Amino acid sequence: MSRKPTLAVVGATGAVGTVMLDILTTRTDLSDAYGEIRLIASPRSAGKVLSVRGEDVVVQALSPEAFDGVDIAMFDVPDEVSAEWAPIAASRGAVAVDNSGAFRMDPDVPLVVPECNPEQARNRPKGIISNPNCTTLSMMAAMGALHREWGLRELIVASYQAVSGAGVAGPERLYAEIEAVAGDRTMGTVAGDVRKAVPDLADSPFPAPLVLNVVPMAGSLKDGGWTSEELKVRNESRKILGIPDLKVSATCVRVPVVTTHSLAVHATFEREVTVEGARAVLDAAPTVVVLDDPANGVFPTPADVVGTDPTYVGRIRQALDFPNTLDLFVCGDNLRKGAALNTAEIAALVATEFA
Repeated sequence: MSRKPTLAVVGATGAVGTVMLDILTTRTDLSDAYGEIRLIASPRSAGKVLSVRGEDVVVQALSPEAFDGVDIAMFDVPDEVSAEWAPIAASRGAVAVDNSGAFRMDPDVPLVVPECNPEQARNRPKGIISNPNCTTLSMMAAMGALHREWGLRELIVASYQAVSGAGVAGPERLYAEIEAVAGDRTMGTVAGDVRKAVPDLADSPFPAPLVLNVVPMAGSLKDGGWTSEELKVRNESRKILGIPDLKVSATCVRVPVVTTHSLAVHATFEREVTVEGARAVLDAAPTVVVLDDPANGVFPTPADVVGTDPTYVGRIRQALDFPNTLDLFVCGDNLRKGAALNTAEIAALVATEFA
């Protein structure tokens, strides 16, 4: 006999958790499958009342008992919290859908993008499913569609990442820097020293000023001069698309945008690909929107995309001097499809098992 599963949102009061509650309220296709929706957060947030699906729900403190009776638990919390609590949720009978980086490269945990590998949602020996990093996710719907048609072999990516990817502190820092230089038209010139004008960088989540600047360092520094964000693009793309030998090189840049990541993608395929064919495939992809008429100023930008669910693609062109290769520009809201939305879509796949 079918029943409606119980869903828990862990980290309901955080930045991504807030977006998740909005999605569960506005996207009935992703929330109608559930009976109870339980909200869980740290003990300091316990007792708060939040609205989801038009109902007031009291936030419960994170504890093993909070998962009793839960069928699916979505985790929108830091890595260390997920690493401890997702296995506990799974041990209490829930399928844990984790938005952190704690399990992404675990061979016993599937890394799922429903547009690319939905079948992997059932392959969960640890009872955990992982959600990819927001930068990788911003291009996966588009790249998955193109890969199915022409066979992806190489990716060279430059990301332009919004400050909200660094958490709540990111936008707060950018706004503080904007206020510090506002009205001073010498800023960014020889006569205006941005580094001296902005608040102390020791208090910033970024290694350099963001205002009137770009910072070619997103994530933590790893071996060989690569950053954690760049390595995530490589490793996660391989796992999601099922191409273990995919050649990937990424440069991740932080830019003064609040929300929505952008990527310039140089993609090489096994078979000959045309711009017209790529547009047709992307137009047919249900979660991709093609905005590609540069002669009339039509292409995606973060200002157009923020707050929306699809992946937007434009500036599609045949790469000069590179056979079987396309260059394109991709934008996706890093808090929605890049985090909360994809997690909700994975949970929705699991919920169909109860129907």
